[in-house]
Amino acid sequence: MRPLTILFDADDTAEDLQSSWIRLLNQRYGTSVTPDDIKDWNMALAFPGLTKDQIFGVLSEEALWKNIDPIPGSQRILQKWFDQGHNLYMVTASDYRSCKAKTERILEIFPFLDWEHIILASNKQMICGDILIDDGVHNLIGGSYFKILFSRPHNRGLSVKQYGIHRAETWDEADALVTRYTKEMRI
Repeated sequence: MRPLTILFDADDTAEDLQSSWIRLLNQRYGTSVTPDDIKDWNMALAFPGLTKDQIFGVLSEEALWKNIDPIPGSQRILQKWFDQGHNLYMVTASDYRSCKAKTERILEIFPFLDWEHIILASNKQMICGDILIDDGVHNLIGGSYFKILFSRPHNRGLSVKQYGIHRAETWDEADALVTRYTKEMRI
Protein backbone atom coordinates (compact mmCIF):
# COMPACT_ATOMS: atom_id res chain seq x y z
CA MET A 1 0.00 0.00 0.00
CA ARG A 2 1.44 3.37 -0.98
CA PRO A 3 1.26 6.16 1.58
CA LEU A 4 -1.60 8.60 1.12
CA THR A 5 -1.31 12.35 1.34
CA ILE A 6 -4.06 13.21 3.79
CA LEU A 7 -4.93 16.88 4.12
CA PHE A 8 -7.00 17.94 7.10
CA ASP A 9 -8.33 21.22 8.37
CA ALA A 10 -7.43 22.56 11.81
CA ASP A 11 -10.31 24.70 13.05
CA ASP A 12 -13.42 22.71 13.97
CA THR A 13 -12.07 19.61 12.27
CA ALA A 14 -8.92 18.57 14.17
CA GLU A 15 -9.27 21.09 17.00
CA ASP A 16 -12.34 22.70 18.55
CA LEU A 17 -11.92 26.40 17.78
CA GLN A 18 -15.65 27.06 17.94
CA SER A 19 -16.09 26.00 21.58
CA SER A 20 -13.07 27.99 22.74
CA TRP A 21 -14.19 31.02 20.72
CA ILE A 22 -17.76 30.89 22.07
CA ARG A 23 -16.52 30.38 25.63
CA LEU A 24 -14.24 33.43 25.39
CA LEU A 25 -17.00 35.62 23.90
CA ASN A 26 -19.50 34.47 26.54
CA GLN A 27 -17.04 35.25 29.35
CA ARG A 28 -16.07 38.61 27.92
CA TYR A 29 -19.49 39.91 26.86
CA GLY A 30 -21.94 38.05 29.11
CA THR A 31 -23.63 36.16 26.29
CA SER A 32 -24.89 32.59 26.63
CA VAL A 33 -24.37 31.10 23.17
CA THR A 34 -23.67 27.35 22.83
CA PRO A 35 -22.00 25.52 19.92
CA ASP A 36 -25.40 24.13 18.89
CA ASP A 37 -26.62 27.72 18.43
CA ILE A 38 -24.19 28.16 15.54
CA LYS A 39 -26.27 27.20 12.50
CA ASP A 40 -24.34 29.06 9.83
CA TRP A 41 -20.72 29.46 8.73
CA ASN A 42 -21.04 33.14 9.75
CA MET A 43 -20.75 32.91 13.52
CA ALA A 44 -21.75 36.58 13.90
CA LEU A 45 -25.38 35.56 13.30
CA ALA A 46 -25.41 33.85 16.72
CA PHE A 47 -24.11 37.00 18.44
CA PRO A 48 -26.45 39.75 17.19
CA GLY A 49 -25.56 42.13 20.03
CA LEU A 50 -21.84 42.13 19.28
CA THR A 51 -19.92 43.94 16.58
CA LYS A 52 -17.81 42.09 14.03
CA ASP A 53 -14.70 43.54 15.68
CA GLN A 54 -15.77 42.08 19.03
CA ILE A 55 -16.52 38.67 17.54
CA PHE A 56 -13.59 38.29 15.16
CA GLY A 57 -11.03 40.38 17.05
CA VAL A 58 -10.44 37.61 19.59
CA LEU A 59 -9.07 35.36 16.82
CA SER A 60 -5.77 37.22 17.04
CA GLU A 61 -5.52 36.81 20.82
CA GLU A 62 -3.11 34.25 22.20
CA ALA A 63 -5.52 33.43 25.07
CA LEU A 64 -8.04 31.99 22.61
CA TRP A 65 -5.54 29.58 21.05
CA LYS A 66 -4.05 28.42 24.36
CA ASN A 67 -7.46 27.06 25.40
CA ILE A 68 -8.25 25.05 22.29
CA ASP A 69 -8.79 21.33 22.73
CA PRO A 70 -8.59 18.60 20.09
CA ILE A 71 -11.81 17.29 18.57
CA PRO A 72 -12.48 13.89 20.20
CA GLY A 73 -10.73 11.12 18.28
CA SER A 74 -8.57 13.42 16.13
CA GLN A 75 -5.32 12.75 17.99
CA ARG A 76 -5.82 8.98 17.98
CA ILE A 77 -6.82 8.68 14.30
CA LEU A 78 -4.20 11.13 13.02
CA GLN A 79 -1.53 9.35 15.07
CA LYS A 80 -2.72 6.02 13.58
CA TRP A 81 -2.40 7.37 10.04
CA PHE A 82 1.01 8.85 10.85
CA ASP A 83 2.15 5.49 12.25
CA GLN A 84 0.90 3.80 9.07
CA GLY A 85 3.27 6.03 7.08
CA HIS A 86 0.74 8.38 5.51
CA ASN A 87 1.79 11.95 4.77
CA LEU A 88 -0.29 14.27 6.96
CA TYR A 89 -0.67 17.96 6.21
CA MET A 90 -2.80 20.34 8.20
CA VAL A 91 -4.23 22.85 5.74
CA THR A 92 -5.74 25.85 7.45
CA ALA A 93 -6.93 29.32 6.49
CA SER A 94 -5.64 31.72 9.13
CA ASP A 95 -5.23 35.40 9.68
CA TYR A 96 -1.54 36.25 9.83
CA ARG A 97 -1.99 37.71 13.34
CA SER A 98 -3.01 34.32 14.79
CA CYS A 99 -0.45 32.12 13.02
CA LYS A 100 2.19 31.94 15.76
CA ALA A 101 -0.16 31.16 18.66
CA LYS A 102 -2.28 28.80 16.56
CA THR A 103 0.71 26.87 15.20
CA GLU A 104 2.27 26.52 18.65
CA ARG A 105 -0.95 25.06 20.05
CA ILE A 106 -1.42 22.74 17.06
CA LEU A 107 2.09 21.34 17.56
CA GLU A 108 1.33 20.78 21.26
CA ILE A 109 -1.89 18.91 20.50
CA PHE A 110 -0.41 16.90 17.61
CA PRO A 111 3.25 16.32 18.58
CA PHE A 112 3.86 13.97 15.63
CA LEU A 113 3.45 16.95 13.28
CA ASP A 114 6.05 19.62 12.66
CA TRP A 115 5.83 23.09 11.16
CA GLU A 116 6.74 21.69 7.73
CA HIS A 117 3.41 19.84 7.73
CA ILE A 118 1.24 22.89 8.32
CA ILE A 119 0.04 24.72 5.23
CA LEU A 120 -1.68 28.11 5.38
CA ALA A 121 -4.07 28.44 2.46
CA SER A 122 -7.38 30.17 1.87
CA ASN A 123 -7.97 28.41 -1.44
CA LYS A 124 -7.53 24.79 -0.41
CA GLN A 125 -8.40 23.55 -3.89
CA MET A 126 -4.87 24.66 -4.89
CA ILE A 127 -3.30 22.10 -2.54
CA CYS A 128 -2.64 18.62 -3.92
CA GLY A 129 -3.45 15.54 -1.90
CA ASP A 130 -5.40 12.30 -1.98
CA ILE A 131 -7.94 13.26 0.70
CA LEU A 132 -9.17 16.46 2.35
CA ILE A 133 -11.11 16.41 5.63
CA ASP A 134 -12.71 19.78 6.37
CA ASP A 135 -15.77 21.32 8.03
CA GLY A 136 -16.13 23.97 5.30
CA VAL A 137 -18.03 22.78 2.23
CA HIS A 138 -16.51 25.66 0.24
CA ASN A 139 -13.08 24.06 0.77
CA LEU A 140 -14.24 20.72 -0.62
CA ILE A 141 -16.25 21.77 -3.69
CA GLY A 142 -14.06 21.77 -6.77
CA GLY A 143 -11.03 20.11 -5.21
CA SER A 144 -9.40 17.14 -6.91
CA TYR A 145 -9.22 14.96 -3.80
CA PHE A 146 -11.49 12.53 -1.97
CA LYS A 147 -13.72 14.85 0.01
CA ILE A 148 -14.78 14.29 3.64
CA LEU A 149 -16.97 16.88 5.34
CA PHE A 150 -16.47 16.81 9.10
CA SER A 151 -19.90 17.46 10.61
CA ARG A 152 -20.28 20.45 12.85
CA PRO A 153 -23.44 22.36 13.90
CA HIS A 154 -22.81 25.03 11.24
CA ASN A 155 -22.83 22.52 8.34
CA ARG A 156 -25.41 19.93 9.43
CA GLY A 157 -28.18 21.11 7.13
CA LEU A 158 -26.08 21.10 3.98
CA SER A 159 -26.75 18.53 1.29
CA VAL A 160 -23.39 17.49 -0.10
CA LYS A 161 -23.92 14.29 -2.10
CA GLN A 162 -24.27 16.20 -5.39
CA TYR A 163 -20.66 17.39 -4.94
CA GLY A 164 -19.23 13.93 -4.30
CA ILE A 165 -18.63 14.81 -0.67
CA HIS A 166 -18.81 12.20 2.08
CA ARG A 167 -19.89 13.21 5.59
CA ALA A 168 -18.18 12.03 8.79
CA GLU A 169 -19.77 12.67 12.17
CA THR A 170 -16.67 11.48 14.06
CA TRP A 171 -13.00 10.80 13.45
CA ASP A 172 -13.76 7.07 13.55
CA GLU A 173 -16.16 7.60 10.64
CA ALA A 174 -13.46 9.59 8.82
CA ASP A 175 -11.09 6.66 9.38
CA ALA A 176 -13.65 4.26 7.92
CA LEU A 177 -14.04 6.50 4.85
CA VAL A 178 -10.26 6.63 4.38
CA THR A 179 -10.12 2.83 4.63
CA ARG A 180 -12.92 2.55 2.07
CA TYR A 181 -11.11 4.97 -0.24
CA THR A 182 -7.90 2.93 -0.10
CA LYS A 183 -9.80 -0.26 -0.94
CA GLU A 184 -11.76 1.31 -3.81
CA MET A 185 -8.63 2.94 -5.26
CA ARG A 186 -6.60 -0.26 -4.60
CA ILE A 187 -3.91 1.76 -2.92
